[in-house]
Amino acid sequence: MLNINTLKEFGANTEEALKRCMNNEAFYLRLVKMAADDKNFGKLPAALEAKDWKGAFEAAHALKGILGNLALTPILKPAVEITELLRPLEPVEPAQYEDLLSQISTAKAALDALITK
Repeated sequence: MLNINTLKEFGANTEEALKRCMNNEAFYLRLVKMAADDKNFGKLPAALEAKDWKGAFEAAHALKGILGNLALTPILKPAVEITELLRPLEPVEPAQYEDLLSQISTAKAALDALITK
């Protein structure tokens, strides 16, 4: 079940995020649910597969912003790294991003499990 305690266990910096949400837990939890449904989670791997470096960067950068504001650290850290990897908008070898994409996917699945419990 999604609540502040389960998000803390997940690794989110809930204190930081709640400050941004004026300590309104219900608002923060609603934003977390909305973030988990963000289309950029699907756009990022699709753009990487298509070698659309600009599209991949834009998806990663958008995720970085959303995840950073909500302090969803387990997904944020690899999102930051992949954003910086893609920032030059130049070709990237799959070996350079596959682990980061896997980390994002694994952490996102864990978050989804909290939401659907």
